[in-house]
Amino acid sequence: HVQLVESGGGSVQSGGSLRLSCAASRYTSQYFCMAWFRQVPGKEREAVAAVDNDGKTTYGESYGDSMRGRFTISRYNNLNTLYLEIKNLKPEDTGVYYCAAEHWEYCSWLLLPRDFGYWGQGTQVTVS
Repeated sequence: HVQLVESGGGSVQSGGSLRLSCAASRYTSQYFCMAWFRQVPGKEREAVAAVDNDGKTTYGESYGDSMRGRFTISRYNNLNTLYLEIKNLKPEDTGVYYCAAEHWEYCSWLLLPRDFGYWGQGTQVTVS
């Protein structure tokens, strides 16, 4: 069983930056796809991006123009940690950001919340 703990959220002004962290409770080197999702008010949970053990990144369907250039996902297997750096934060980025993981050698090309079995508790990001 893997436990995921997010941190790094908070309240920031527009244009600010945050670095979210997700720490896994045990070594994730053996075939884990790790992902960031977010849920903004009034919308369903959506995938931001995911990284497999080889460091390949898969982007969520919503990644597009709203996130490209501002959201950067990275993963450090030795530290069992997944990061999401968000620059130039906008009010529409406000929401809860979740870390998720699943025992896949490679991340699915379609990142759906229902396919991930491990979830963190979420970290709130508020942009004003």
